[in-house]
Amino acid sequence: MRWAAAIWAEAVGLFVDDGRLAVLVVLWIAACALVLPHLPLPAPAPAVLLFAGLATILVQSAVRGRGR
Repeated sequence: MRWAAAIWAEAVGLFVDDGRLAVLVVLWIAACALVLPHLPLPAPAPAVLLFAGLATILVQSAVRGRGR
């Protein structure tokens, strides 16, 4: 059964290298999808907030990865 776990871990590793990055991206997109439609913002603001959050998460992940 260990071989199945090893295959599963390898397959997931192909798509998710940094688990924290993946979780934060999914959480940010979910938060934006749930909150931004209910805020009275001008048209480009939700897209800018989504992009800014994702860019911040990516930079933070790159900075953390540099230290490894």
